[in-house]
Amino acid sequence: MPGCPAHNQGVVSEAARDLGDGGVADGGPDGAEEASEVVGVGEPQRVGSFRFWFADQRWEWSPEVAAMHGYGVDEITPTTELLLKHKHPEDRDRVSAAITESIRSGEPFSSRHRIIDTRGAEHHVVVVGTALTDDDGAVVGTEGFYVDVTEAVDRELQAGLTAAVDELSRSRAVIEQAKGMLMFAYGIDAGRAFDVLVWRSQRTNVKLRELAAQLVADLTPVTVSAAVRTRVDQLLITTHRRVHPD
Repeated sequence: MPGCPAHNQGVVSEAARDLGDGGVADGGPDGAEEASEVVGVGEPQRVGSFRFWFADQRWEWSPEVAAMHGYGVDEITPTTELLLKHKHPEDRDRVSAAITESIRSGEPFSSRHRIIDTRGAEHHVVVVGTALTDDDGAVVGTEGFYVDVTEAVDRELQAGLTAAVDELSRSRAVIEQAKGMLMFAYGIDAGRAFDVLVWRSQRTNVKLRELAAQLVADLTPVTVSAAVRTRVDQLLITTHRRVHPD
């Protein structure tokens, strides 16, 4: 039944699965109504969408996200500085680090934190992001949605939201495994390995998580030469010496 805790928990988990697969709830910051339907929250001001471009750190947010921060439609242009200003002091450094890492690695970020609106009211929000790509499939930013969970006191709904973020993290874990395998096999960095996975996902029309999981399954039983294994053994046993050479 829509609106009941069990229903909300299910649709929130579904939203996390979709985003973990490289999808997006509404395709951009003008689709908060669609995001509301995906997340299962009836009040539209509690769900809004955003986009963030890495190159010039340009943000777009829907009227709902602006309202969460205390602003009217088109009242102010969102910037990284403005968004961080509205983060709760205890959460600001963590969110800032997440944004910095997202720009560095070219990967989306998700977070659960608090924001302070222009009236001084505190909001608890869940931010779920996925990769924003250009016409060639290159990752150029992140997009997704905000969910204001301040009034979501029902324990089952809170558990569902937490589970959604956890599920998204698990989806990313298998992508990280696949990246590591490509890095080892091809001698490339993490960013390039992610680009390769996204490229294959786009070209084959297979969801990123599913593609990564299959690659991990395919490569796990593959054996390396005795010489490579011996070299890995030597490096593993002596790693601590290079961490603290003194």
